[in-house]
Amino acid sequence: MLEYPLLFVFPAAMAFAGAMDLFTMTIPNRISLVLVAAFAAMAPVSGLPLQTVLSHVAAGALVLLFTFAMFARGWLGGGDAKLLAATALWLGFDNLLPYLLLTSILGGLLALALISYRTIAPPLWALGQDWAMRLHDRQVGIPYGMALAGAALLIYPSTKWFAVLAA
Repeated sequence: MLEYPLLFVFPAAMAFAGAMDLFTMTIPNRISLVLVAAFAAMAPVSGLPLQTVLSHVAAGALVLLFTFAMFARGWLGGGDAKLLAATALWLGFDNLLPYLLLTSILGGLLALALISYRTIAPPLWALGQDWAMRLHDRQVGIPYGMALAGAALLIYPSTKWFAVLAA
């Protein structure tokens, strides 16, 4: 019975991460920590074999290693790096490549949308909104957490977690 509420932790945390990045350009550490803790809670109740769970842990660790290097070079924000690793923990190697591909596509679409938004005068509704004006600023990066979250929400229904726990 505990697994049903845990089934919703991942999509709720990802949606929250995407929204936080949109509105604040930060992804709080607590989101990644919640994802890791929920994974640890779900692993024993999921019925997935230990080998599968360990494979998920390896996927998360490998992605953390790569994203840490990307963060160190300034290619990726720290919150994005941690969220990517926590997401890889949940998705495992089975879904990692489709997730990364979908993240790239959504990130590209997001970048194109922001480039277009930044070439026009700010809409009147945006003038009083700090987050909207920050998005309009060409000196500000892209809230890539939105692409990470969107891809995760699209991939999640095809994961083993969803298949095992939603049945």
